[in-house]
Amino acid sequence: MISIRRARADDLDFLHGLVNDAGVEPFLGGRAALDRESLLREIERSDSEPQDFGRFVIEVDGERAGAMGFEVANRRSQIARLERLAVQPAFRGRGVADEAARQFQRHVLFDLGYHRLELEIYAFNERALAHAERAGFVREGVKRKAYLRHGERVDAVLFALLREDLAE
Repeated sequence: MISIRRARADDLDFLHGLVNDAGVEPFLGGRAALDRESLLREIERSDSEPQDFGRFVIEVDGERAGAMGFEVANRRSQIARLERLAVQPAFRGRGVADEAARQFQRHVLFDLGYHRLELEIYAFNERALAHAERAGFVREGVKRKAYLRHGERVDAVLFALLREDLAE
């Protein structure tokens, strides 16, 4: 069974290992927290600002398998930016990210009251691009050579999902 929950302080070692995994880190945004202190601050912020910020853990049958997050992008227009979906390599290829993303979408849109979810994916991350489309996101455009990543300018593909795109 796949489930999601807010990250807790006792998830710190797991999250630190995940974001620093050689198969995960190259695909995370350049602003991603990678050190323990920054990750702990994010967990604390997720607890203190649950409506505006969240760090979540993905579990498979009670075992930690991945993580994801969101941050308010525009409070007045009810837009949240999704970020940092990462699944441990041992759990890939089993639909974990797709199911967790669907649960996360419903939580942010219906439980937290957002109207629009947005995300950006590096254009070189083919696995994430395919995942976004499987999870129901609509491709809206490309930000050409928008980010400097590992010494190279890279494109970002923009996706969005609206509350009305999902049936309650």
